[in-house]
Amino acid sequence: MATLLAGASSEPPRVRKVLGRDDWIARVALAAFAVWLIVTVALPLWALLSKSFQNQDGVFIGLANYAAYFSNPALSYSINNSFYVAFLSTAITVPLAFIYAYGLTRSCMRAKGMFRALALIPILAPSLLSAISFIYLFGNQGLLKSLLFGQSIYGPLGIVIAEVFYCFPHALMILVTALATADARLYEAAESLGASRWRIFFTVTLPGAKYGVISASFVVFTLVITDFGIPKVIGGRFNVLATDIYKQVIGQQNFEMGAVVGMVLLTPAALAFLADRLIQRRQVAQLSARAVPLEPKPKASFDWLMFAFCAVVASLIVGVLAVAAWASLIQFWPYNLSLTLVNYDFARTDSAGWSSYWNSIVMAAWTAVVGTAIIFTGAYLIEKTKGFAVGRGVVQFLAMLPLAVPGLVLGLGYIFFFNHPANPLGFIYATMGILVVNTVAHFYTVSHLTATTALKQLDPEFEAVSASLKVPFYRTFWKVSVPVCLPAIFDISIYMFVNAMTTVSAVIFIYSTDTKLASIAVVSMEDSGTIAAAAAMAMMIVYTSAAVRLTHALVTRGLQRRTQAWRKR
Repeated sequence: MATLLAGASSEPPRVRKVLGRDDWIARVALAAFAVWLIVTVALPLWALLSKSFQNQDGVFIGLANYAAYFSNPALSYSINNSFYVAFLSTAITVPLAFIYAYGLTRSCMRAKGMFRALALIPILAPSLLSAISFIYLFGNQGLLKSLLFGQSIYGPLGIVIAEVFYCFPHALMILVTALATADARLYEAAESLGASRWRIFFTVTLPGAKYGVISASFVVFTLVITDFGIPKVIGGRFNVLATDIYKQVIGQQNFEMGAVVGMVLLTPAALAFLADRLIQRRQVAQLSARAVPLEPKPKASFDWLMFAFCAVVASLIVGVLAVAAWASLIQFWPYNLSLTLVNYDFARTDSAGWSSYWNSIVMAAWTAVVGTAIIFTGAYLIEKTKGFAVGRGVVQFLAMLPLAVPGLVLGLGYIFFFNHPANPLGFIYATMGILVVNTVAHFYTVSHLTATTALKQLDPEFEAVSASLKVPFYRTFWKVSVPVCLPAIFDISIYMFVNAMTTVSAVIFIYSTDTKLASIAVVSMEDSGTIAAAAAMAMMIVYTSAAVRLTHALVTRGLQRRTQAWRKR
């Protein structure tokens, strides 16, 4: 009897959950996806880190390379230069972008759509296009060099001006999102208490957008400190970390010191990323269920002031692009300003000729197709796989890792990892394949977050109902998740294509003579002094990116009518 009572009072035995076939398939697919991220991101970074502790013979020497680097004033001084231009560019870009975003979201000015589109133009161009334009404007033979009052554009001044142009749209997109969500009740309460417009701005508007301002600041800082194209073209003798890596690897073939500089460059980028993540965790929702969306009220003086500011900034952006387009058509600057298409005969100025441009088209197309498939499938596996929390957390961390890795660092890591004699994957080195893999890995995180956001909007009941009907999860993925998330999928594809067309730093170390890209050709032409041809190639990238974006907009609009009709009543 005692035994029976004891047995009755004891806890029931735990029942082990038996995994079904779909669960096993999903976990195996997630593991394969994790292996892909490890091979394309984690292992190249590990190879780079290992190389920084070795000598030329591959022997471990501890911190000797780091000691040599920091004891060399010419090299260590680049750290100060990098932080200087990064902080100064951030301090200029973020306030300008904030005022521009404020005009787009909090005023009733006209032509908001046009101003927003014009502000995003720099995204379509490689970073060094702005540097080329400013050389034509303020260089030794520049049209407006007298406006600099004897200062040289070749150095920190030129880098900062060009970086502001390049980073402006990136900061603007974040700040527009931050300012677009606001509770009108807070503003009504402040006005009823007699608060002035400036008081409301500093006590309601700015605190509500502070996380967007902080995030934009970190993004601009990271973009500037890791950018290679602008300092390479207009930096002159003002060395920064990004150009130091290039000089050590390409100029001196000192791969070990290049690895050291790469790790030094990785540190501030990684710290900025971690700080941004920690701050974003403290962000709270700006709109509750009872919130009233803020709608700006017309006020003629304020609206015209915002219109004037946005018009000036947009005109400067268009002007910089127009200068590059005009320079690409000039016969011989500044002595013969007649128009010609001879600069677009790239065979005259570069051994690869037009093949560099077509290589970029091929690489960008493959990056868009392969990258979109991998990214969306990986995001689906992370979001929809049942259980397996630890494995999903590890894969999510690997998916976020590329956002903290500068392109130069990742490209250098690819040299050490894929070019190693013992690596069975070495056959893709110096091929188009490694350029596609590198570009997908470099721009992975932003697209992953886009896919994750779209998938989170889907009710888990889709998978639950499919499971109850014995429908395989991969069929639900193809028949439900993909059609519903089609707008996000197209956004990912165009993002990958445009970034593949404009990237420089991530591929500067791993291209071959047969896979030279248009962005690399721009660097080569500028190096050889044929800056007009460099401007022409850069403009071809802009024209192509703009045409693809326009085509994407038209195709997406048609597909949304057919596949997204369920969203409308």
